[in-house]
Amino acid sequence: MADVPRYAYLGPEGTFSEAALRTLPEAETAELIPYRSVATALDAVRRGEADAALVPLENSVGGAVDSTIDELSSGELLHITREVLLDVGFAFALGPERTRDRVRRVAAHPQAEAQCRRWIAEKLPTVEIIPAASNADAAAMVAAGRDNLDAAITSALAAKRYGLSIVDDDIHDHGHSVTRFVLLRRPGPPMPRTGADKTSLVAWIGDDHPGALLEVLTEFAVRGINLTWIESRPAGSKLGRYSFSIDCEGHVADARVGEALMGLRRICAAVRFLGSYPRADGIGPTTRPGTSDADFAEAARWLEKVRAGVVDEEIPEL
Repeated sequence: MADVPRYAYLGPEGTFSEAALRTLPEAETAELIPYRSVATALDAVRRGEADAALVPLENSVGGAVDSTIDELSSGELLHITREVLLDVGFAFALGPERTRDRVRRVAAHPQAEAQCRRWIAEKLPTVEIIPAASNADAAAMVAAGRDNLDAAITSALAAKRYGLSIVDDDIHDHGHSVTRFVLLRRPGPPMPRTGADKTSLVAWIGDDHPGALLEVLTEFAVRGINLTWIESRPAGSKLGRYSFSIDCEGHVADARVGEALMGLRRICAAVRFLGSYPRADGIGPTTRPGTSDADFAEAARWLEKVRAGVVDEEIPEL
């Protein structure tokens, strides 16, 4: 009997991470293992305890998940092989024998609190928000009677799983919220090119000078590569030094993307390649004239002719 794949995720059971992981076909035959934090989930992959881990990276309302970015930039290298986009919504749920009019302490993950801030101010103006490690953990804390908690802002899935009473299953400040999750494995060859791909990396600028970030961005711009995400984080060495987490359209096997990465390697103190993988939305890049693989190949042939002393006298009509 073949070994059953083991997939780690940010737990406990009932998190949006679990819901996102269950959308992947390969998860149907895998053992799904919750971990208490992003770091412990990813460390399970690094140690070989899990074959892959799915963790949140960014939210369309709350922004980047700093713990994931820090792990990808400074932890032992892992590669992104898939991404998942999940619509998320929050529920307000009461603990056992609690009533809404007597709610004083509410557990919530910081991202959930940020996405429901105006709702909380309007509906629960006097409550104290107690941070939880995840949305499911907020429900688990209330169910266990920890810290005199009365209620949780959590997912409907977690509220039901931990036996809380849902008062409102659709609380938010925004009509539509999407969280992007990434599936990480130990380093290996990139996923095959599909034509609708994304490449992720981290770049460190070594020489801090005017235009340093512009130089990084120019490596992409001159090759017609669209950036889909860029996030800065402190490099940890000293104040004012940052790393930049970057997602761009395309695959490392694309000539324009490969050349951009070589350009970054020349001008940056360090570049960490995090993987090329299929886009969850299936949208392919718009290739500008002069930036296709065929255009790069033709330019290389022209340069070889120049270096060989072959005179090229063709002058096109402009």
